[in-house]
Amino acid sequence: MSSPDSNPTFSLVGQMLRTPEEIARVLNSLVMRGEPIVSALSGGKLLFRSRLRFVDPGKAYVIVELGPDEAANRALLSRPRATFHAEPGGWRVEFAAANPRPTGAHEGAAGIRLRFPEIVAGHRRRENERAAIPPQHELRCIVDEAGVMPFDGTMANVSKGGIGFLQYDPEISLEPGTVLKGCRIESPGKASMVVDMEVRYSQLLTLADGRQVQSSGCRFLNLSPEETARIEELCGLKT
Repeated sequence: MSSPDSNPTFSLVGQMLRTPEEIARVLNSLVMRGEPIVSALSGGKLLFRSRLRFVDPGKAYVIVELGPDEAANRALLSRPRATFHAEPGGWRVEFAAANPRPTGAHEGAAGIRLRFPEIVAGHRRRENERAAIPPQHELRCIVDEAGVMPFDGTMANVSKGGIGFLQYDPEISLEPGTVLKGCRIESPGKASMVVDMEVRYSQLLTLADGRQVQSSGCRFLNLSPEETARIEELCGLKT
């Protein structure tokens, strides 16, 4: 038997994997490496910490171990779905899974069984952290204004790679692959701009004043060169 790949699966920077084969390969890498997985619950007030134990793309389920915090275990089991992340090396891997329930007696040690994820997202954290992004204006953004449930956020930064960084209420959770329709970016003294965005990843951040916010890296969808230049103008991004 060959040894597990020491650098498995995490080779597609900023990509979202959608086929069961690709997703299983990533998740099995986390199993083999014993990587911790974390889910922020109740707006970050509870953290479910565990490890993936078993991945079955054929029967479309995964099993995670029970975490050491009983309150977090109960909170996870009370939800219809949850978003998890792992940070193997310099990578951040994120996925959402639905229908958590206790494992049965035939499934080994007590754990939590969830539906097989539909999407796995990944990006290399070190590249993002080291990117030289000049200071920009913080802009109000009405997120998903043309969608089901709009909410207020802040566009905190825009990279030259076409990624915007939203900050918003920590009680809201945006999963990888979520498409936000008709997001209105507003800037004082300038005309607003409406764009569609796709969520690439999300994480809880603690700001300098101690407040917690959710932060999502979002890819702008179907922008023309003129619209790209307009967004950079709104954000004060120097080219």
